[in-house]
Amino acid sequence: MNLCDQKTVKNIMTAFGLHFRKEFGQNFLTNKLVVEDIAEMCTDTAEGTILEIGPGIGTLTRELAERHRRVLALEIDKSLIPALAYTLGDFDNVTVVNEDVMKADIAALLAPAFAEGPVSVCANLPYYITTPILMKLLESGLPFRHITIMIQKEVADRLVAKAGSGAYGAITAVLNYYGVAEKLFTVAAGQFMPPPKVDSAVVRITLHEEKPYQPKNERIFFRTIRAAFEQRRKTLPNALSAGFPELDKSVLTDIVVAAGHSADIRGERLSTAEFLTLADMIADKLAEN
Repeated sequence: MNLCDQKTVKNIMTAFGLHFRKEFGQNFLTNKLVVEDIAEMCTDTAEGTILEIGPGIGTLTRELAERHRRVLALEIDKSLIPALAYTLGDFDNVTVVNEDVMKADIAALLAPAFAEGPVSVCANLPYYITTPILMKLLESGLPFRHITIMIQKEVADRLVAKAGSGAYGAITAVLNYYGVAEKLFTVAAGQFMPPPKVDSAVVRITLHEEKPYQPKNERIFFRTIRAAFEQRRKTLPNALSAGFPELDKSVLTDIVVAAGHSADIRGERLSTAEFLTLADMIADKLAEN
C-alpha cells in the first residue's frame, strides 16, 4: 500500500468520508523517500518503541512499523481511526490511541514501553502547536532517546541556532538544557498534500542521559531565560529587571558584570551554560533577601 500516492490517498479519504482538517494542521507527506528517511533516521536503534504523534492516515506509521519493534500512535482526529485500522491492518506491532497529546498521560501510556527498552518520539507536528507539544515532551522528564519532529523550517532554524544569531531565542536556550538538536534536512511545501504555505524541516533532538547543566534552582533558571528574551531589544540588566522586580536594577547589573559580561550585553548573546551561571547568581541573591 503506497500512502504517498495521491490517488491512493484520495481514494482512502473518499472511502472513509474524510477531509483535510485545518484545525488539526493535517498535511500528509507524498514523497516516499522523505518518509523513509524520517523513519530511518529518527533514532539509532530498531529495538525500541516509537511514539508517533499525529499519524494521519498512517503514511509514516507504516515505515516506522517496518523498522522498529513497536509503534504507539496518538491521533487526535477520531474520524481517522477507522482509516488507520485499514491502512495499518497488516501490522501487529502498532497501537493507535485516539487522544490529544496535550491532554494524554504520556507517562502512563508509555510505562510498559519504557520497561521493555528505549523509547523515541517521531512526529510531523502541526505548525500552530509545535512549541507546546515539544515543551510537554521535554518537561515530562521521561527518558526519551530521541525526539524527531518535522516542523516549520523557520522554527527548525530557531531550535538549532547558535547563541548570538538572529534565530536564537528562549526556546533554543531551554532546548539545549534537555538535549542537542540537529537539522537533518528540509522538506519543500510541494511534498505535502495539501501543500502548506511554507517549507518544513526535520529536526532530531538527542536527549541528554545526564544533563550537563545542574542549576541551583531550576525555576529561577527558566525564569532568567524567559526574562532575557521577553524584552530582547533591551540590555540584559534592563530585561532582567522587568523579570525580577524584587531585585534592584543596580544589583542585577552587578550580577551581569560579575558573570563576565558587559552591562550593555543582550540576552541573545548568552549560551545555555552562561544563563546557568547567571541564574545561579540570581538565585543566591534572592536567597539573601
